[in-house]
Amino acid sequence: MAHDRQTFAPDEMAMVLSHYDLGVIQSAKEYPRGSRKSPKLLLVTERGRYLLKRRAAGRDDPDKVAFSHALVKHLRERGFPVPALVGTRDEGDSLLQLNGRVYELFRYVAGNPYDESLEATMHAGKTLARYHRAVQEFRTDWLPPKGSFHDSPAVRSGLNAIPTTLSSHDSVFGHEAELLSITQELYEHYDEAADAVNARGYDEWAVEIVHGDWHPGNMRFRGHKVAVVLDLDAARRQPRIVDVANAMLQFSILRGRSAPSEWPAFFDETRMRRFLTGYLLRRQLGEQQRRAVPDLMIESLIAESVVPIAATGSFGRIPGFGVLQMVRRKVRWLIENTAQLLGWLVE
Repeated sequence: MAHDRQTFAPDEMAMVLSHYDLGVIQSAKEYPRGSRKSPKLLLVTERGRYLLKRRAAGRDDPDKVAFSHALVKHLRERGFPVPALVGTRDEGDSLLQLNGRVYELFRYVAGNPYDESLEATMHAGKTLARYHRAVQEFRTDWLPPKGSFHDSPAVRSGLNAIPTTLSSHDSVFGHEAELLSITQELYEHYDEAADAVNARGYDEWAVEIVHGDWHPGNMRFRGHKVAVVLDLDAARRQPRIVDVANAMLQFSILRGRSAPSEWPAFFDETRMRRFLTGYLLRRQLGEQQRRAVPDLMIESLIAESVVPIAATGSFGRIPGFGVLQMVRRKVRWLIENTAQLLGWLVE
């Protein structure tokens, strides 16, 4: 199946591990988290635990990987909680290229998933502010990836492509008119939100190396504190409010055990506010940037779903039509509650 998780072949694993000096390997287990296109192995050796990762196709440009590795090293030098990279046996390189594929090996850092508590939410906000401080002096000859969820031609192209991509899916049968209506509405909301952010001065805001994907799945906790931050693949140069707005969305979105089409429209506004409170304890944001947060959240929510659905018709293993129904409801909630959100965003 197209959405099955990628795994390591035994001969591939043996070849890759021959390039590292890890001592006797006691166990090697698949680590089924994160992108399904990027297989991972949790290794237990006589010297400790490690996480081996093969970069997904499309995210394996060696120059882009070298950029993220330079960032990891910079953050570790400043005591920021990211996993340590492990160099190869002979050259000490943090990036291993074999047979057209790119691999990386990290020291494994144990921790627990996000427990949705207000304490953990607030500490995640503090940690993002700490990250933004740590990258202020980051310099490297490697160029960061380009692109953003803000005002993106790729998102608009995706919205235009979705009706064709989904036309043969069973979930759309009999709902073709609704699918067209959803994509048109989301296109209009995306345009309006992007225009509103630009009108607040987006092009004049200072840019930094943002994390680019600050969500609960990319960190592990001990107690209510962030123990480690993972996945710097999306790091790029943007105004830091882009990171903050996306994180506020990710830490407050309410899902459910049922299909996305049944998920609630509203967000956990208390968690949303607590994340921002944590951030502002360590770094401040200008008023116009804070006023842009609801529109940036609308852009982020639409972009996150549209790009994969346009490419595959699905969001992971979830049929795309139900996800788009959910996104429309949540976007409407954000629009209807913008005035309420601004009441505390600019207080």
